[in-house]
Amino acid sequence: MSRLRPAASPAGSLSPSAALRYLQDLQRFGIKLGLDNMRILLAAFGDPHRDFPVVHVAGTNGKGSISAMLAEIFARSGFKAGLYTSPHLVRVEERIRVGGRMIPGRDFRRILGAVKAGIEELLAAGRLDASPTFFEVLTAAALLYFRERRVDVAVLEVGMGGRFDATNVVTPVVSVVANVARDHMQYLGNTLEKIAFEKAGIIKPGVPVVSGVVGGQARPVIRRRAREENAPLTEVFGRDSSFDAGIGIFRKTAVYRLRDETYRLAPGLPGAHQVRNAAVAAATSSVLKRLGFPIDRKIVELGIRSARWEGRLELVARRPRVYLDGAHNEDGALALAAFIDETCPKPPVLVFAMMKDKALARVAGILFPRASRIVLTAIPYPRAALPKEVLAATRRFSGRIAVEPDPAEALRLARRMAGPAGTVVVTGSLFLVGEMKKIGFYG
Repeated sequence: MSRLRPAASPAGSLSPSAALRYLQDLQRFGIKLGLDNMRILLAAFGDPHRDFPVVHVAGTNGKGSISAMLAEIFARSGFKAGLYTSPHLVRVEERIRVGGRMIPGRDFRRILGAVKAGIEELLAAGRLDASPTFFEVLTAAALLYFRERRVDVAVLEVGMGGRFDATNVVTPVVSVVANVARDHMQYLGNTLEKIAFEKAGIIKPGVPVVSGVVGGQARPVIRRRAREENAPLTEVFGRDSSFDAGIGIFRKTAVYRLRDETYRLAPGLPGAHQVRNAAVAAATSSVLKRLGFPIDRKIVELGIRSARWEGRLELVARRPRVYLDGAHNEDGALALAAFIDETCPKPPVLVFAMMKDKALARVAGILFPRASRIVLTAIPYPRAALPKEVLAATRRFSGRIAVEPDPAEALRLARRMAGPAGTVVVTGSLFLVGEMKKIGFYG
């Protein structure tokens, strides 16, 4: 079969309604881990992922923030940088960016139309046994767009795990494992060792690795995989580094030393945990510099300070203060809890919804004791837990819980409960954050 090509003109483009229907239809294929479909699909389009260097970022929490910091560092260093992340909050195009700009809808629909046509041709020829999934299609579209735009470098965030994630078709210049914690255990395993093994699957022969994993059961797994692949390992918090954190206003700052370089980190993203993410971004930048990328230390500090990432302790209103945060697992909840403890003069009101396949009781056990009131709401996704299911799992907090299935009404109720001088935190799922952004009512 001849090589497939994205449509150069809008002739093969999908209409907005057709694109939406196609993406919705792809959801029925669910999550399917494996690389065969991606390799076949990308080969048919001439392997676009081989046309630019890639930084590949895995991790349980923080990988989106780290990816955003790296993209900002590249941009401020004069590179045309692609950025591919997931999930999106409001528009699917958010996942694909070049130079900080979201892919225009017309380009997205044109490339999506080409990918769809290519898949149909491959299926008809018997080269694909089944249709690629939603995530595989979007990953292919991102890589095609990056080639079309002739990016100098791309930052790819792993969707889930690493070893069998659709993004793992790339051979990057640097592999990053931000951290390892318990999440997606039905797919990745029920121990930190098993989860770390999946995330370490992005480590390639001879390719430098940056690991932000600290201690515990996961660190030896990353070390062993790097040794097996003869991949030079930089441990962000290891023998060759030091990390001195100090408290700033609504955020942390730190002096981070790695070998002979010193970075003064003051991330623009709020929350104490972001300074550790910033250290991972700085360490990755140091490795890139040694590989020949002209990245100045001051630019690294500026990029970390300038990076923004929606839905992560995002302040969207002030009377009362309303924060949107996608904490959806134990580590995310602990980071949010630390932020609440540090910045809220009195307990906030939570607006809460969560996916039923998450550690609901444990996340609630961390966050609910810090709330004056909790408003349980619903989000329109099949995987979402119903408010009554959340209530059943959190009976000991029932005296503080109200139920309002409509997210807009739940936010209005929480604002009234908090009062003008109080705080509302919307959390439990990035899907809930996305619903609130669609509503757009905070003030």
